[in-house]
Amino acid sequence: MKLLYIQLTLLATLLLVSTKPNVQEFQGQAYYFSKSKMELGSWGARMSEAQKKQIQARLKNRLEKTYVLSFNKSESVFEEEAQLDAISGATDSWGSNFSRGEQYKNVKENKLVQTQEFYGKKFLVKDKLQTIDWKMGSESKQIGQYMCFKATALVPTAELTWFDFSWSDLRRPTATEKKTDSTNVEIKEPEIKMTEVEAWYTLQIPVSHGPAEYWGLPGLILEVSAGDTTMLCSRVVINPKEEIKIGAPDKGKEINKSDYQTTVQTKMKEMMDNRGRRRN
Repeated sequence: MKLLYIQLTLLATLLLVSTKPNVQEFQGQAYYFSKSKMELGSWGARMSEAQKKQIQARLKNRLEKTYVLSFNKSESVFEEEAQLDAISGATDSWGSNFSRGEQYKNVKENKLVQTQEFYGKKFLVKDKLQTIDWKMGSESKQIGQYMCFKATALVPTAELTWFDFSWSDLRRPTATEKKTDSTNVEIKEPEIKMTEVEAWYTLQIPVSHGPAEYWGLPGLILEVSAGDTTMLCSRVVINPKEEIKIGAPDKGKEINKSDYQTTVQTKMKEMMDNRGRRRN
């Protein structure tokens, strides 16, 4: 009788183990819509309203974008959803040289891994996450079904746009150039330009992730405004039926953010110099 009891106990234990549900790791996906204002500068004042609308239509795929953020408790992958050129129907090859590539963040290990493609060459940018000194506010608002709270910060503009390029960048010395003038006097470093950031996060999704370069709050960032760009989350899916694969990309020449910027500036300067020589 005692032997039978032991056998039944073992059988019951095996049944419990075999029928125990496979608990999926906490993960989710957040979908964002990004919209930027078009700044035409002083030359825009000489344009007609028709010309401005034409440029806006031409640049629509650069000013309005959609992204998806896939995340678990410590990792996230942020990537843009592919769009066609608003007029030609082709992909925007010029803009893709200076747009954000697939971005992997690990908040536990303070690690950034981002793919960038520049004129056909693939780079794998590896660096630390940009530290953001958030100031927590008491203001709140509803975004969809989530109660969100406000946080603000000042972040070096260059850290938010390190993958981008502006012709004005060529007027600044690169990290590898000697920062002295013709009399060998050291050039004074320019004042660091800062960008005001306003973010709205929800404690209902307690992860420190957010879109783009933003992270480090006690809840998922659902809206963020910085400079002339606003990103707003339109939908969140928690623990989808199909498991999401979240991991760092691994293809491309390894480089850090500073060296990547130097590479881009050097190449663009070469292109400008070559164009000038052809005109002469």
